[in-house]
Amino acid sequence: MGKKQTIETEKEMDVVGHLSELRNRLIVTLVLFFIFFIVGFIFVEDIYSFFAKDLDFKLTAISPGEILWVYFSMAGLIAITATIPILAFQVWSFVKPALTPKERKVTLAYIPALFLLFIAGLVFGYFLFTQFIIPFLLNLNNGMFEVMFTIDKYFKFLMRVTFPLAVLFELPLIIMFLTTLGIVTPELLSKSRRYAYLILIIISTLITPPDFITPILVSIPLILIYEVSVILSKRVYRKKQVKHEEFMKESQV
Repeated sequence: MGKKQTIETEKEMDVVGHLSELRNRLIVTLVLFFIFFIVGFIFVEDIYSFFAKDLDFKLTAISPGEILWVYFSMAGLIAITATIPILAFQVWSFVKPALTPKERKVTLAYIPALFLLFIAGLVFGYFLFTQFIIPFLLNLNNGMFEVMFTIDKYFKFLMRVTFPLAVLFELPLIIMFLTTLGIVTPELLSKSRRYAYLILIIISTLITPPDFITPILVSIPLILIYEVSVILSKRVYRKKQVKHEEFMKESQV
């Protein structure tokens, strides 16, 4: 009876210790997020100039709240982008004890890759927004109206396009990591392919103008990203199976 209670107490202490560690890592991540947010807030004018320099139309503000929103959105974008590798490292450090030395080395390489893929998603979204979506909308005007965008509407529309794409560009590495942990399997991904395609097409439709071509242009790379995720998951899963078989053979000897 006493031994059983001791084991249960140790388990409870272990759970409390893990939760405490997770809380501390989240606190560190949040603190760094706010630091990056402040840095982004300081350099908002430079960030705004980068996004607005090639516009063929004028952005206007109709209320002080819109100016404040742009400051917060630009600073928030910088903070999220800069915090991604920090958050990834904290997650990796938290699950590290459950990984083998080789898995630790491999998954550690995911951290810079996550950051680069997020940047690639932002670049792709910005290119899509400036080269396809905005020209399409301006062509609808056909000289009927004087074009004038408020900064609030323009940047909200920009964020609505770029941010989801940046997140979806992270999908291959997230799938690989979840496969390493045993949470996701290639079989599950293959069975869910139709639903995944449907979700990606819906996302493409929501973030693009209501024409026929642009949603297709967006959905094709997203579907390719999903298929790459499935292939990478199969590779990770196959390596895990080989290692498991080798471990079982060694344990039987």
